[in-house]
Amino acid sequence: MILLRLYFEFFKTGLFAVGGGMATIPFLYDLSDKTGWFTHNDLANMIAVGESTPGPIGVNMATYVGSSQAGLLGGLVATLAVITPAFLIILLVSTLMKTFLKNKYAQAVLGGLKPCVVGIVLATGLYMLVN
Repeated sequence: MILLRLYFEFFKTGLFAVGGGMATIPFLYDLSDKTGWFTHNDLANMIAVGESTPGPIGVNMATYVGSSQAGLLGGLVATLAVITPAFLIILLVSTLMKTFLKNKYAQAVLGGLKPCVVGIVLATGLYMLVN
């Protein structure tokens, strides 16, 4: 039951924490109050350690909380749960983009934007050279 709860709680965290790992901190703060899995002091320590270890802080903290509650399997479940929403959203967007890019109007708009982007990049480069 703890594995299912870990998955559910960290899936919600991953789903609504848009903007990077630091966006998970308010969710984890609420999670500490709701579940008692860790204290606010533990959260502060997790942020410090999460910032000093490689990888996204949200994933690091999910791994830590999951492993502290249910061992290695708990860490794996919480980690997978926090990244599942991003994976599903990217899958959906890539599917929609394939369909969108087959549209002749979308191709025409993108074809018209290419020279604009080139012009903006060149203007920026020229501006940087002059100033």
